Amino acid sequence: MAQAHILTGAGAQPVAPVVRRIHPADLVAALRAGWNDFMAMPTHAIFLCAIYPVVGIALAGLTLGYAIIPLLFPLAAGFALIGPFAAVGLYELSRRREAGLDAWASDALDVLRSPSIGAIMALGVLLLIIFTGWIAIARMIYIDTFGYAAPASFGAFIHEVLTTRAGWHLIVWGNGIGFLFAVATLTTGAISFPLLLDRDVGASVALLTSIRVVVANPLTMALWGLIVAALLVIGSLPFFVGLAVTMPLLGHATWHLYRKAVEPDPNPRPEYRPRPRGARYAADFPAVLLPWYREDR
Repeated sequence: MAQAHILTGAGAQPVAPVVRRIHPADLVAALRAGWNDFMAMPTHAIFLCAIYPVVGIALAGLTLGYAIIPLLFPLAAGFALIGPFAAVGLYELSRRREAGLDAWASDALDVLRSPSIGAIMALGVLLLIIFTGWIAIARMIYIDTFGYAAPASFGAFIHEVLTTRAGWHLIVWGNGIGFLFAVATLTTGAISFPLLLDRDVGASVALLTSIRVVVANPLTMALWGLIVAALLVIGSLPFFVGLAVTMPLLGHATWHLYRKAVEPDPNPRPEYRPRPRGARYAADFPAVLLPWYREDR
């Protein structure tokens, strides 16, 4: 019974959400709305996403320390593959702000009480499998190109990749296959996670709806994928620190993109009851000092 709910949601016969046509102007509007959410809740977003630069630096140190330098780029690029699942808390904050509810740092954990939490976790596992598959294939490409011997140093590895025929082979095949993994993640995860947070439709309906959005808007969604990739690259420099800004921006913007790509639910589930105003917490400082933060409350 629980497995059926994860796949099909609460309804006996799942109803497919209505998909809209979207345009590049909608992407700009979604990014603008995502930036407004970030500015209204800056410490919330940084609190949730600070793990990204920390994990990125840790991965870099682990890679350099254990002579698996060739996997540094695949590991960094893999952030894009698990991003839709990792940003679920940000979708919840944007959802609450859109509904006119208070948005506290702890409200991001409300996703754990979502009726769709089983389906959200199931799709999260799917993205983790895709991420693991990407790392495994990236390693296979490197071994097929350079063999099992580890590079003598980071500088030697960069020199081999950029100046030798084998290195060019690695770049072409690695980026080509990585592109396919990115397309698969964009197609299955761009809309499915916000949809599950908004409606209890089940994993199968969420996946199919995300695919339908991409099929109905191939060029616009391809542009969105390029924007995501560009912002993640920018956020990764230097030392992944910029991800503390680009990740929450993309997370909030993805929620607003979902709103533009899918028709509203004609029978929405009851909203969470607004929380009574009380004492502020450390996570809300210094955002409480910002005028727009107070106005939004």
